Amino acid sequence: MKIKKINGKLNIIGKNLKKYRELRGLTQRELSQKLELYGLTIYHTDIYHIEHGEKTVRDYEIKGFCLALNITLENIYEDTDKEYE
Repeated sequence: MKIKKINGKLNIIGKNLKKYRELRGLTQRELSQKLELYGLTIYHTDIYHIEHGEKTVRDYEIKGFCLALNITLENIYEDTDKEYE
């Protein structure tokens, strides 16, 4: 099975994930711990790879990021249209 990429990346939310995580003053490890409270296990190393476009993201993981960072789906996807230009 071939893995699909866009502009060499495996996801389009990585930059926004990093932006909002840093705006909340959280480390990758702290975000990982917050996600655990929602029953979602994503290791801090996985967060690093997501933020750098090196790992795909499932829909329930995106929702978990939004809950943990107190942001909307619109926030996590803002300015991602340029990935398609």
